[in-house]
Amino acid sequence: MRVEILNFLKKTGSYVSGEELAQKLGLTRQAFWKHIQDLRGLGYEISAVPHLGYRLIKIPDRLYPWELAYRLNTKFVAKKTLYYKNVASTMDIAWELAKKGFPEGTLVCAESQRRGRGRLGRVWLSPYLKGLYFSIILRPKISPFKIGLISLLSSIGIVEGIKRDFDLPLSIKWPNDILAKERKLAGILMELDAEQDRINFVIVGIGLNVNTSKKEIPPEATSLYLLLNKRIDRVKVFKNILEEIERTYLSFQKEGENFIISNWRRLSYLYGGRVKVILPNREIIEGRVLDIDQDGALLLRKDEGIVERILSGDVEKIV
Repeated sequence: MRVEILNFLKKTGSYVSGEELAQKLGLTRQAFWKHIQDLRGLGYEISAVPHLGYRLIKIPDRLYPWELAYRLNTKFVAKKTLYYKNVASTMDIAWELAKKGFPEGTLVCAESQRRGRGRLGRVWLSPYLKGLYFSIILRPKISPFKIGLISLLSSIGIVEGIKRDFDLPLSIKWPNDILAKERKLAGILMELDAEQDRINFVIVGIGLNVNTSKKEIPPEATSLYLLLNKRIDRVKVFKNILEEIERTYLSFQKEGENFIISNWRRLSYLYGGRVKVILPNREIIEGRVLDIDQDGALLLRKDEGIVERILSGDVEKIV
């Protein structure tokens, strides 16, 4: 009921009679007052003036599920959202939910993580109330060999979501990073449950530095706050990203791999450039990035002319 009260206050934007609103919602004045107090306890600033009523003054900087759901334009992403103040990792929770059969699009988000992680066991720093730390359950009907495309389409969704409101020089660094001015702004981690010929589910974990200060992130990273020199509305950015990830996912289902490839070329940090790749076995190879293939693998032309297909590794651009 408090969400209904909150949404009504948002829509009016001015003072509304508490007695009239209580009657409209079928509440006693005492019950209505308790809901107002509960909202204030959650951080909402609500003014109460005799003979005028109640007015919503300020919304707290929290990723509450009802804030994400308010006017969110998605078909399935974040239709079910689990919210936490602090967790070890949203990936772990999403994995358990997926094993229990939770639907595609289920979102797990947290205000902070104690053991946020990235690729290859690296740590993702997740300071409280500063970033977006979330995981989405997807159940794509594709071969497990094409799982790299899910990371790339998620990257495209993140970039397009941020660019809705901010004109920033963003690029995608294969396989899973979002860069701004050559510094890491966001990262993606994927974990999948699959059989030989099909994917049961994939967890897409995303970390985005939003209002993070320089001292809270590694020296090679950045944040929207540092790039724009102002505090950012995390909920608004989050909703834009969720909508764009769903749009990109549905476009991929409809148009196929070429949709991902063409958008990757447009946004890629590496496309056409010379790079050094450190492979999982620690072998180092150099060459020029030609493209990605239909599975999302990186195609690298080595100096001797041989085209190498890279499935995983750390890539560094050579200036």
